[in-house]
Parts: sequence; structure tokens; C-alpha cells
Amino acid sequence: MTLLTMRNPASAASPTFETNRSGELEVFVQVAEHGSFSAAARHLGVSPSATSKIVARMEARLGAQLLLRSTRRVQLTPEGRQLYERGQRVLADLQEAEAAASLRSTPKGVVRINSSSSTGQAILVPLMARLMQQYPGLVLDLSFTDEVVDLMEARADIAIRWGKLPASDMVARLLGHTRQVMVAAPAYLDAHGVPTHPNALGGHVRIGWNYQRTVPHWPFRVAGQDVEVPIGELLRVNDGDVMRNLAVEGVGLARLSLFHAWHDIAAGRLQVVLEAFNTGVLEPIHAVYLGKPERLPSRTRAVLDFLKAHVDLAHAETLPKQWCRG
Repeated sequence: MTLLTMRNPASAASPTFETNRSGELEVFVQVAEHGSFSAAARHLGVSPSATSKIVARMEARLGAQLLLRSTRRVQLTPEGRQLYERGQRVLADLQEAEAAASLRSTPKGVVRINSSSSTGQAILVPLMARLMQQYPGLVLDLSFTDEVVDLMEARADIAIRWGKLPASDMVARLLGHTRQVMVAAPAYLDAHGVPTHPNALGGHVRIGWNYQRTVPHWPFRVAGQDVEVPIGELLRVNDGDVMRNLAVEGVGLARLSLFHAWHDIAAGRLQVVLEAFNTGVLEPIHAVYLGKPERLPSRTRAVLDFLKAHVDLAHAETLPKQWCRG
């Protein structure tokens, strides 16, 4: 770390310097550590006379002799020893502060991201190559689970959550919205019939969740009124991808987020049913974190900004009519 600024760098023989006190302190510490003005000057890339003048200026300002000089070597006085020891700490603190500031421009370190399996597969996985290319100093630690984890206990920096967020200490950044749709495989609908009303769900296999936190009903809008139809699941799972795969395999009906089922619907592996009774409510998807925004580490802020800029959920808000059956 060199804090000296040459006023005339072309003149190597007798340079003149602008120095602040931290720059003077660095010169003094180097002289003390090397035991001579000439050795310190070589280390700093300046002339011996310049280092000598800087130390002399410090002694004049402080009113104390810092070095005992001889023709071959310099030695610290008691006052010089005290300044040297404190000066080392000051310069170390300054170097650490500069290193921390440089991390703000080049994010580095581990960022732990938690998400449900289906959300992570649909939203995070497609973006990881671009994120790592943009920030090569980051180490990304992804954990996918459909259990809602405590960010502090899981040591997660960021979590991706969809749906209405409960009141908490978490700070949320909105990434987009998705609607929920009722889906089934064409083979299942051919074999069991297409439900034309929510009241007809009792004659079908319903795939639901086995979480205790899960609300045991599906919402619909019937004759302009919002109603809740008990699911009465015949099959329960704890993983969104498992639910989607079961529906694709023709096991039964499932209620999935459009962003999660999009590719299967577009490819014809799933078809949307009861869309005429869809409430049309859009579920928000957030990136959440703990702590104050202004105190976020640069690595966490970089990932949050990247997700905000690159997560595109516009397709998950509307549904082409040709994808609906019945």
C-alpha cells in the first residue's frame, strides 16, 4: 500500500511529494522496519533524501525526535517506538478498510440461497450460469426444500418465497407474480372425464400437500362469489416437482403455479381445467433476506440486484385460451 503521490514522476532523481499524514506515517514505518533511509526509499520507490525530509518534517511537527541517526543505520527513540507500534495498527486498519471498499465493487464470497424445489428449478437454475459469469468471485450455495426454513437457523442469505408473506423481520424484494391453475394429463382426462364444475371434483383423484401449514381447500369463483372447495386429497406429497410429475403421469388433478407447470402445459403434457372458475388472483414471488438494506454485504446485494433484473415471470400471469380444456 503506497500512499505517496508524486508531483513530478518523471524526475526520479529528486522527486517532490504531496503527502498526507497517513503517507508520512507509512514512510516512517518503512524507515523503522528497514533500519535505514536508503533501504526504505528503495522499497517505496523514492529517493533517500525524500524519505529523510518527510521524517524530519514529522519530528518538527510533533516536537519530538523519532530516530537516532548514524552513518550506517537509524534507531528508534522511545517516542519513535511508540509511534511505530501505533502506526502499524493504523496502517493495517486503513488497508483493511480499503480492501472492504474494493469488495463493494467486486462482490466476493459465499451467498447461500434457499428455495422450494420447484421454484428453484424453474427460476434459479436457468440463471446460475449467467450469474456466475457476471460475478466470478461469488460462491453460490443453493438449498432446495419445500419446507419453510428459518433463514437464521439455515444460515441462508436469501430465500425465494411465493405467496403472501407473514409479518416478520424479513425484507422482501418483489420478483414477479404467478397465477395458480388446475391441471391434469390428457390421458387422465380422457379416462376420467373433464371436470366442468368445482362440485365435480369429488369424482376425481386430487393431489395435494402433506404439510401441516397447508390450507386444505382449493379456491374458485362461482357465479361471482369466491368459494373454497375441500380438497379431500387422495394423494399427498411434500415436493412440488413430485406433484407435477404425478400429474404428468396421469395420476390425478393438481393445482400448480403457472410458472412451474408452464413447459408441461406448452408441450401438451398437461392441460388446464376449470379455468372458467379461476379466481384470477396473482401470487407474489419475493426474494427475502434478514437485516437492513443499507448494511447488506456486497455479495448479497449483487445477487438480489441480479435476480430483480433477470427473473422474468410475465409469462406466469396470463394463460393462452388454447391451453384450457373444458
